[in-house]
Amino acid sequence: MNGAILQQVFVVDYVIQSQMCGDCHRVEAKDFWKAVVQVRQKTLHKKTFYYLEQLILKYGMHQNTLRVKEIHDGLDFYYSSKQHAQKMVEFLQFTVPCRYKASQRLISQDIHSNTYNYKSTFSVEIVPICKDNVVCLSPKLAQSLGNMNQICVCIRVTNAIHLIDPNTLQVADIDGSTFWSHPFNSLCHPKQLEEFIVMECSIVRNVKRSAGAGMISKKHTLGEVWVQKTSEMNTDKQYFCRTHLGHLLNPGDLVLGFDLANCNLNDDHVNKMNSDRVPDVVLIKKNYDRTKRQRRRNWKLKELARDRENMDTDNERQYEDFLEDLEEDEVIRKNVNIYRDSTIPVESDTDDEGAPRISLAEMLEDLHISQDATGEEGASMMT
Repeated sequence: MNGAILQQVFVVDYVIQSQMCGDCHRVEAKDFWKAVVQVRQKTLHKKTFYYLEQLILKYGMHQNTLRVKEIHDGLDFYYSSKQHAQKMVEFLQFTVPCRYKASQRLISQDIHSNTYNYKSTFSVEIVPICKDNVVCLSPKLAQSLGNMNQICVCIRVTNAIHLIDPNTLQVADIDGSTFWSHPFNSLCHPKQLEEFIVMECSIVRNVKRSAGAGMISKKHTLGEVWVQKTSEMNTDKQYFCRTHLGHLLNPGDLVLGFDLANCNLNDDHVNKMNSDRVPDVVLIKKNYDRTKRQRRRNWKLKELARDRENMDTDNERQYEDFLEDLEEDEVIRKNVNIYRDSTIPVESDTDDEGAPRISLAEMLEDLHISQDATGEEGASMMT
């Protein structure tokens, strides 16, 4: 009244109650998901999955996943949104040869606001070919790849299947669409690898190339070898074959290979081939002392945090095979983050038997937040 102002002082108490938003609450529930990417590969070896796991870690594609579940023949990635799942599928298409199918299931709907709630599923199938598999191509596909021989060896699987002809060193890359148009299977199971000893080895200098031949590998050397099974040393039975490992083999070396002469091959393409065109033995890789390689390995890899179930007993052996492949193939190493293991000292190479190793220049330092740059305990942060 008459311009008078009334004031009063009082205390206001604010009570802060922390509360999650709806999306975060569903994420913490663990079992909630709106999209799942099911990655499958119909093989008995998981080399391609171990390689894919390292690619996912390197490019951070696992950051949007709610949960990763490992089952017998693949991985399941769960997401809170369909867009994150689609991004994962696109990443898989660029990194491994695969195909996918998408489906969705109606969970609930609101007819008044015309809104629908779906759960989406993306089923991704990776080609059933792994590194070190022996394959038989169809005649039409072999001719289109530069008149290759039908019996080839898979030397690596990246975004394409890389094949080499052990008779001519001719190489070819097969992408996913080409594979599904002209499918082929692995002839032998990885457990069918047998150990041979090299009795005689000679380098083939001049190779006759057929008309329209494709590219020749510069990293391999063609060799003609006589080998004998280590399990048949009490006999005089030897096998003759050509191999792409001529630059690695010397008389007395141990090598792993497939015995096609005494193997029951159940493949349509092989059954139609002339028996003279099928080699008796296909050599895959040189065999080194595994225990010595494990003891000298001064590096490690990171793994995805995932739920495991129905684990096989030979998973450790398969993972050890993948680590040896990384040491032997520098092309695959370029796509993998390798970390130095400080618990294992660096040894000299004086007693090395020639087994391939990863140099220190290719390794990364494993960063721990509790340490500073010198490796000592980090000081408290300044504000």
